[in-house]
Amino acid sequence: MSLNRGALYALLAYLAWGLFPVYWKSLAHVPALELIGHRITWSFVVLALWITMRRGWQRFRADLNARVAGLYAAAGVLIGVNWLIYIWAVNAGYIVETSLGYYINPLLSVLLGVFVLRERLRPLQWAPLALAAAGVVYLTVSYGSLPWIALSLAFSFAVYGLVKKKAPLSALHGLTFETGVLFIPALAMVVGAGVVGTSGLALRWPVTAALLLGTGIITTVPLLLFASAARQISLTLIGVLQYVAPTMQFLLGVLVYHEPFSHTQLIGFGMVWAALILFSLEGVWFARLHAARPSSS
Repeated sequence: MSLNRGALYALLAYLAWGLFPVYWKSLAHVPALELIGHRITWSFVVLALWITMRRGWQRFRADLNARVAGLYAAAGVLIGVNWLIYIWAVNAGYIVETSLGYYINPLLSVLLGVFVLRERLRPLQWAPLALAAAGVVYLTVSYGSLPWIALSLAFSFAVYGLVKKKAPLSALHGLTFETGVLFIPALAMVVGAGVVGTSGLALRWPVTAALLLGTGIITTVPLLLFASAARQISLTLIGVLQYVAPTMQFLLGVLVYHEPFSHTQLIGFGMVWAALILFSLEGVWFARLHAARPSSS
């Protein structure tokens, strides 16, 4: 039962993330900086209320020290940059390129593990990484410039994951601290928008105001679902499900919002997709091989 529930929670989280472009597109008339201000502000409010209801502040304070605070401050800046680039890109018509970023992200995380954490790759794992790199190079040459949106999203989220790997707080407390670090500047953006007369809450119709307030819910609920799922299901299953979100985003960009997708892009994306498939299959094969070996004890 726990496996089924965990898989369901993970799937719901990835489905929510996959539908994010629809939500942000509905707020395309709000400037990206104001949007990110609302997202951080209301996310922190929702998380703080949740901790208050669970009477968790004492535990939260007990887990904090200078090292932990520094790590989560860095994580907060990284996730804030990631959110800002993503929201701007979606509303500027680059959903397809944002999906590429989240396809690349797992492979970039592997490379950070190798070069920063000194983790070792199995020989067969290097081939898909090389293929993905070739796909990015091909897209760069075909575009005439780096796909900077995709690479910025992939890099910021991969480094965010690296920082979080070294940080000890629970998902709930960690995200609360991260949004708390950014709360004052985010609130300043929201208040500043009201002062200059562009605030979505003050001037726009009630639907926009409700959607802006809802950014806290749509940010925190998938993260909490994922945190619960990660404790109940295998990393292999998480690895398979994580491609649901960028695939949905890609399909939304091409089929719903009619973003251009050329044969040249298809080749570059295809190389990245093939790399992800090969990497996942190698992981499944290795896990089964390892499970089939008799225990030495």
